[in-house]
Amino acid sequence: MFSTNIKSVLDLITTFSTEDKCMEYLELIRWGNNPISPFDATSTVYKCKGYKYKCKNTGKYFNVKTGTMYDNTKMPLQKWFLAVWLVTAHKKGISSMQLGRDLDITQKSAWFMLQRIRACFGIENDSELDGVVEVDETFVGGKNKKRHHDKKVPLSQGRSFKDKVPVLGMLQRGGKLVCAVVNNTQKQSIQPLIRHYVKEGAKLISDEWRGYNGLGNRYRHKIVNHGKKEYVNKFDSGIHSNSIEGFWGILKRGLIGIYNKVSKKHLQLYVDEFVYRFNMRLLPDSDKFNWLLVNSGVRTKYKELIQ
Repeated sequence: MFSTNIKSVLDLITTFSTEDKCMEYLELIRWGNNPISPFDATSTVYKCKGYKYKCKNTGKYFNVKTGTMYDNTKMPLQKWFLAVWLVTAHKKGISSMQLGRDLDITQKSAWFMLQRIRACFGIENDSELDGVVEVDETFVGGKNKKRHHDKKVPLSQGRSFKDKVPVLGMLQRGGKLVCAVVNNTQKQSIQPLIRHYVKEGAKLISDEWRGYNGLGNRYRHKIVNHGKKEYVNKFDSGIHSNSIEGFWGILKRGLIGIYNKVSKKHLQLYVDEFVYRFNMRLLPDSDKFNWLLVNSGVRTKYKELIQ
């Protein structure tokens, strides 16, 4: 029986020293003792030689990697496990350049691995929020004032985001976080997301932005007026958005310090990565690792990423 209480990279490498051990563990953590066909979950499954199985209803062969982020890859599972450990355990993630050096693979292969892993992080970015929920938006992109004069974007001050990408965040105090990249911060873009993720009747705290107008019909909506330099309501110290603001700091420092530049196309995947680590921040690294292996059933193709 495998030890799931892995505490370090050395423990990981020692525990999963061969491909067979990795396959056995992946079968155990994803299937238990009941292999499930990725082609028909209701089908009877026949065990074949090694780690190969056959789906009775479709006649197709498969293994535990079929239809997952490891599907159709020649990369050993030990390297996949190490990549998962590093990206979940490191507080701000790991760049493809660094991962390539750590795994002795090319930067291109490391980037593809990381994108496949990030596609599975969405499991932690789909929570129902209740109680006290802070809602806020941020804008991801470089600061206009720090650009070379030839690259400055005119009229991009304040909430103008010609040179940035808006992200909406919803954080339940003492609970989960949900973040979504949005086209803009207008009412029609952000309120459907709030209604979808935040349970009706919750206490909703936002700033004075007009995009939140009208939410009082569904929530106990409280406002902290940032425009008047108010960051904690003077009548109620519990009315503030400091918790979600703290996450924005983590996200931006990570994107700038580790990844340097992220395109709008892939930004949601990176946001999901930071949400995953934030939501699991109180758990040991072994739990973050195991939870991703359990939920690794998302296959991403290279063409989808570069089109």
